[in-house]
Amino acid sequence: MEKPLAGKTVALLVANGFEELEMTEPQRALLAAGAAIKIVSPEQGLVNGWHGRGWGHYFPVDVPIAEALAADFDALIVPGGPRSIEKLTGNAHSKRLTRGFVDGGKPVVLQGHGVTLLTVAERAAGRTVAAAEEIAEAMRTAGCVVSEETVAVDGAMLTTRGEEEDMAIDRETLVQHIVDNLEAAAAAAA
Repeated sequence: MEKPLAGKTVALLVANGFEELEMTEPQRALLAAGAAIKIVSPEQGLVNGWHGRGWGHYFPVDVPIAEALAADFDALIVPGGPRSIEKLTGNAHSKRLTRGFVDGGKPVVLQGHGVTLLTVAERAAGRTVAAAEEIAEAMRTAGCVVSEETVAVDGAMLTTRGEEEDMAIDRETLVQHIVDNLEAAAAAAA
């Protein structure tokens, strides 16, 4: 079985209340593709997901957000969930980390409300994003072009609306997006 992401490390940035399926489905796909996964969070020890209409499972935090650097990872995935994203947007380290990935041209996947991290990181202007209806106007105000599609790709960034019908991004799309952008970055550096 081919492992196109062997030797690559992906950061999953979450706080309490993240949409559990938006983390676990990408996590499974990335692990199957050979990637190492590190959960990065402002929470201490464990972070709690949101599943359906209530609290979900706890997951161990691998890297405290204050210690996380974009240079230590090959890609970033931010699952949605209003509770989680509200905590992350209020954290200066989230801003720093998001900027590091975007400015470094590394693959970034922002699901649901996770796209609002672009505004906090001051990296929204001129980007094409998929955004849920309740945050679409805020993203336009920040300078984004909001796509009518459920998934939008803008360079190395992939965004999803994170609505119920597309809660978890297609596994193949996710892995291929990261692989293609890592290959493009390697070719540009050569």
